[in-house]
Amino acid sequence: MTPGQRNLQSPIAHLQSRIPWPTLLGVVLSIALLWWTLHDVSLREVWGHIRQVRLAPFAATIVLATLTFPLRTVRWRYLLRLEGAPLPFVPLWHATAIGFMANNLLPARAGEVARAYAARKLTAVPFTQALASLVVERVLDGIGIVALLTVAIWAGGFDATTTVAGIRLVSIVRSAAIVFVAALAAAAIFVHWPGPALRLADAWLRRLLPARWGDKIFAALEGVVSGLDVLRSPARLLRVGFWTLVVWLVNAASFWTCLIAFEIDIPASAALLVQGLIAFGVAVPATPGFWGPWEAACRVSLALYGVEASRAVSYAVGYHLFTFIPITVLGLFSLSRAHLHLAELKDSKE
Repeated sequence: MTPGQRNLQSPIAHLQSRIPWPTLLGVVLSIALLWWTLHDVSLREVWGHIRQVRLAPFAATIVLATLTFPLRTVRWRYLLRLEGAPLPFVPLWHATAIGFMANNLLPARAGEVARAYAARKLTAVPFTQALASLVVERVLDGIGIVALLTVAIWAGGFDATTTVAGIRLVSIVRSAAIVFVAALAAAAIFVHWPGPALRLADAWLRRLLPARWGDKIFAALEGVVSGLDVLRSPARLLRVGFWTLVVWLVNAASFWTCLIAFEIDIPASAALLVQGLIAFGVAVPATPGFWGPWEAACRVSLALYGVEASRAVSYAVGYHLFTFIPITVLGLFSLSRAHLHLAELKDSKE
């Protein structure tokens, strides 16, 4: 190897050692999707649409989008209990705000782990229990989104051949429904028959992993069972399901008021479809804040209703930017109140 080749490879190897490959993949994918979203539209035209936005419905958009976070905290109180008793609202609100702020500012989807970590610090609930409750929350979110997406497809009159990025829209919804319902069923089995499930998990862990790793994972699984406790109570699960619908209907209302603000004349049911496809779109690796996948999914969704590219991109950028700011500011405030630091969240673990 020549000295020139060594000099070229050294900074690349250093970069790879400092930045995990999922983060690098997220950056590359986000840049590619941002380029695709913006490559054929005029940024001056996009800015012009944003400047002409109707202020009253746009303010309602920001309020409604931000309201979903305290509503998530209300739901979380039904999901997460400490020795059977509900936790106080304020510490859970701070943990929620910190978690979603972390998703906006930190790489590798640090928000969920940061939220569980903050809950442990503020309420003394076990970390694995808090994290497991968020897994259940995400599964129920997926089921709620699928249900509302189904309504949007029916109300919008889409036929079975309608495609998104070459994939049939109906197939996306059907596949997502299978995944989320199967995940909920697996969690329910784990909760109602923990003995056999844990014994089976222990056997497989001992077979597949070194003892020290297997023991740590098994200990974490035991903590996860307590975090799935809501699945033991049909009454609590119904309440959580109710608040899940409330969260996503309020969120859809923010998409609808934003359509009014940008004077995009399409059915109100489009808000359900836009939020659903964005929710699935940001599941891919991305930069903090999901910049790139968010805008691309929004443009694709609005294109199904015939919205021209520059107005769709204006809507995407305007909504994303101005709803990004409040929860980030609120999260930073909660971080200071909890006497935590961003660096601590980035490296947070049990």
